Amino acid sequence: MSDDQHNAAPLRLFNSLTRSTEPFTPIEQDHVRVYSCGPTVYNYAHIGNLRAYVFTDTLRRTLLWKGLAVTHIINITDVGHLTSDADAGDDKMEAAARASAKSIWDIAAHYTQAFKQNIADLNILPPSEWTVATDYVPQMIAFAEKIAPTHCYELESGLYFDSSTVPDYGALAGGRDDAAHARIDPVVGKRNASDFAIWRKSPPGEQRQMEWDSPWGKGAPGWHLECSVMSQARLGQPFDIHTGGIDHREIHHPNEIAQNQAFHACCRPDVGAGEAGFTGARWWMHNNFLVDRQGKMSKSKGGFTTLFTLIDAGVHPLAYRLLCLGAHYRSELEFSADNLAAALTRLKRLVMAVEGLKARAEGVTWQSPRLDYLRANLHPKLVPLLEQFDAAISDDLMTPRAVPLLEEAAAMKKVPVDEKLCLIAAFDQALGLNLLTLTRSDLRIAPKDARITPEEIEVELERRTAARAEKNFALSDDIRDALAARGVEVMDGDPLRWDWRLTLG
Repeated sequence: MSDDQHNAAPLRLFNSLTRSTEPFTPIEQDHVRVYSCGPTVYNYAHIGNLRAYVFTDTLRRTLLWKGLAVTHIINITDVGHLTSDADAGDDKMEAAARASAKSIWDIAAHYTQAFKQNIADLNILPPSEWTVATDYVPQMIAFAEKIAPTHCYELESGLYFDSSTVPDYGALAGGRDDAAHARIDPVVGKRNASDFAIWRKSPPGEQRQMEWDSPWGKGAPGWHLECSVMSQARLGQPFDIHTGGIDHREIHHPNEIAQNQAFHACCRPDVGAGEAGFTGARWWMHNNFLVDRQGKMSKSKGGFTTLFTLIDAGVHPLAYRLLCLGAHYRSELEFSADNLAAALTRLKRLVMAVEGLKARAEGVTWQSPRLDYLRANLHPKLVPLLEQFDAAISDDLMTPRAVPLLEEAAAMKKVPVDEKLCLIAAFDQALGLNLLTLTRSDLRIAPKDARITPEEIEVELERRTAARAEKNFALSDDIRDALAARGVEVMDGDPLRWDWRLTLG
């Protein structure tokens, strides 16, 4: 146990396997191995997709807060994911390439870069390693060869996993859900509705842009196979935590678990891997949906909101991160313009408070100290906030309780400024809002269709301030009206002292 963990609240995390919150202890002392299902790079990630990565980043930051080292893998799915998450339909990547008349490799490269930009904009720590599905196809074929004799059968369309060959299939989802699997497109010859593709053969007479030779014919791996292979290759099995959206809990992750059970029953009988208790990861964690007023966000509905959409509208991406932190990751989170605006206002207040503290601290650079140092050296009025914050995030990442403690620390009176900044820096290491470097000017993002630049606005506001000082209120009003005509609202008397904001239109 590291020094930072002494006198700390015990870390408890919700495990989807048991549907309970349990004390967390890593398999290896002081080291946690985490795998997160990454994006299928056929389109931009919508903000509902991105909630999963804010959650995973909060988990990782909390593990670091608790003094643990973290190896974190996020995969890039560039082949094998079908147009239905329930293992049905066409390959999403092939379909996107046909629709755009572009190379599937170009499609993958473009949307991979876009996703990584989203990750950076949200101040999400980059993973220890990105794994790309197409880099692991030989290992996927080898994995499938190991389990095929005992757990798979071949049909005209490909190699299928027999879900009845592993114990307690679907336990993660609460048991085998035949009704859910009955909604999957039927495949002639499947033994069970819940059986799924390990390898999909290319249809006769059709050449895919991405296909490989295999013992079952030319084709491509199944989506579920990819995550089992990449997680095992980079983290070993069992590893500590597997994360994903709650939609993965019903089919994708149970299928991963079935493959993991099968592989280890075939290849690692010495560790009892064929038993029902083996799943590949000790903890399976899932974030809930982001919902809009019309229901769950989905690319299949046609229109969807991306982080780029929010930025184009003049919203700083960290306002969306703060919106996510305002709800517990296992709760549904409603997205609306009003909720986002409230999060942006909350972020502005925090930025202004920290800027004020930094100005009083005369330009000293503040870094987050170790928690044991904080506990020993903090002002007595701040220690309870530190302990409450630790208790909140240690309680299954309870960020709705943690964020107000950050605000309370910033507002506390009669406390040395340097100690307040140290505590805020420590809190922000866990919350990831970048408060020690974010500025008011950073938060002023011009909407894509703005008709004036922030620099031009500041020049006009200086003219207006001079006019008001000279009691030339007619000129002051003219400048205000001219700015309004160009999409700038001058906010006289704004309690946040934000002075102006750009509006759309």
